[in-house]
Amino acid sequence: MNLNKNTLLIQSLYPELKAFLSEWFNESPEMTVQTSGSTGTPKSIVVRKEKMIQSARLTCSFLKLNKGDTALLCLPLQYISGQMMAVRALTAGLDLIIRNPSGHPLSDINTPLRFVAMTSMQVYNSLQVPEEKERLMQIENLIIGGGAIEPNLSQALQTFPNAVYSTYGMTETLSHIALRRLSGSDASDYYTPFPSVQLSLSSEKSLIIEAYHVADAVIYTNDIAELLPDGRFRILGRTDNTINSGGIKIQPEAIEETLRPVISGNFAITSVPHPKFGEAVALLILQEESISPEQIDALLPAFQRPKYILKTQAIPITPTGKIDRPACRKMAIKIKN
Repeated sequence: MNLNKNTLLIQSLYPELKAFLSEWFNESPEMTVQTSGSTGTPKSIVVRKEKMIQSARLTCSFLKLNKGDTALLCLPLQYISGQMMAVRALTAGLDLIIRNPSGHPLSDINTPLRFVAMTSMQVYNSLQVPEEKERLMQIENLIIGGGAIEPNLSQALQTFPNAVYSTYGMTETLSHIALRRLSGSDASDYYTPFPSVQLSLSSEKSLIIEAYHVADAVIYTNDIAELLPDGRFRILGRTDNTINSGGIKIQPEAIEETLRPVISGNFAITSVPHPKFGEAVALLILQEESISPEQIDALLPAFQRPKYILKTQAIPITPTGKIDRPACRKMAIKIKN
């Protein structure tokens, strides 16, 4: 269906969309959006609708989306990721198919899709079901957000025939301001920002964003990055996730990336208090998983090796599918003690 103001009456099956559209079409030039809380306490921020339209235009222009192109909304409408799919449909006149958010959004989709935004968890789940994998491969433009793309998932997507991108952005930037190609010969480890975005690094090597088309002020992120002279960048970790062990700063994300090839299930690197080092690296791993000290020693330098391997029934995650770092630390302390 082509999403427009007149469709409000037929959205009774999707009350979240109806609520969003009601606020979108009211007389206020602003609306309130909710952060996911994946990197701190969830909060509400007020944004200008015109900025959301500008963000939508950037994405639609980059992907060459046109009126009548079919898109799928399968992300939560209480967060910016789902809201911006609706705004893109409104802005470009896309024919928007709607599904309640789930781990398998392609399970009953038979319509060819020009554009879809999904989380990495949704993509991973779709790859496990042959029919869904085939539908995934037929999507002309697939963008994946909500967190880092694991190397195994990235490798599985590299052979896809159509365009697959990892996105970089946040609620404050009204969705993504940079894309990283995952499929085909143009696949890269680095994100390329939109031309209107200016990037720099703080003294702590965290990313600073100037993107006045979507944000009125400079955004100082907690994302530790490597920034190339041509403006491309890659994310190395977050300052608020940094573990300070005996004066050495350690990024849990870097350790997780190294260990992923040898741990098949979910796991997380966190820290626990230590009398000598202040903080000690700890590996939270599922009960059914195992990893030997020899494997760890072969993969990690001494200062990154977990001093504790702690078994748990489940790894805490946020509503958007990211590792819940504060909850992991609390769990690790409880298990160790």
